[in-house]
Amino acid sequence: MVLKITNLAKVYTPGGAPVLRDVSLQMAAAETLALTGESGSGKSTLLHLIAGLDAASSGSIEVAGAEITGYSDAQSAAMRRRDVGLIFQQFNLIPSLSVARNIALHARLAGREDADWAAHLAEVIGLAPHLAKYPEALSGGQQQRVAIARALAARPRLLLADEPTGNLDESTADAVLDLMLTAASQAGTAILMVTHSARQAAKMQRQLHLSHGMIARPEAAA
Repeated sequence: MVLKITNLAKVYTPGGAPVLRDVSLQMAAAETLALTGESGSGKSTLLHLIAGLDAASSGSIEVAGAEITGYSDAQSAAMRRRDVGLIFQQFNLIPSLSVARNIALHARLAGREDADWAAHLAEVIGLAPHLAKYPEALSGGQQQRVAIARALAARPRLLLADEPTGNLDESTADAVLDLMLTAASQAGTAILMVTHSARQAAKMQRQLHLSHGMIARPEAAA
């Protein structure tokens, strides 16, 4: 299992309503899973807990076989460099770096820079003609492709994507998601993606629905 979550809960204030309650799920290597649910259902919170950006109140999270719920900030940062890629609606590109250097950034920090793999990613994701450009010269769809390539350049075990195409128009969003799925499959990377789009969720192998911080219905095959 690349991800195993058991009885996970998150409460931000003592005595307050839980954001997540008794959430359990598993993901196999290279599997793709869509996480759906209304705003405020706990989807983004769950991704933040898996990424080690926030601490769970109770329960267990294992990433690539390692229990991470007790990790320090430094251990969580090392885990993200080693095992987890992150993609958000905001592209978070470095404006002073070229496309090529943005793509290589995370892999370099992880000690896994591979020029051949980076070049292959750029080709698969449609960025090969733009490697010398800077982010400001790219469209929104192109910038999101750079963010995807950057996240996959280190070949993470798990990719966490929070509404990765939410800022794009429908046709561009579909094209970018298809490219992300292709590149992740070639990297052997599992994807857990938060989305409000039933159309995009259907492209994933499984779907999971959160409601009021709980899994609202059983996981279903796409």
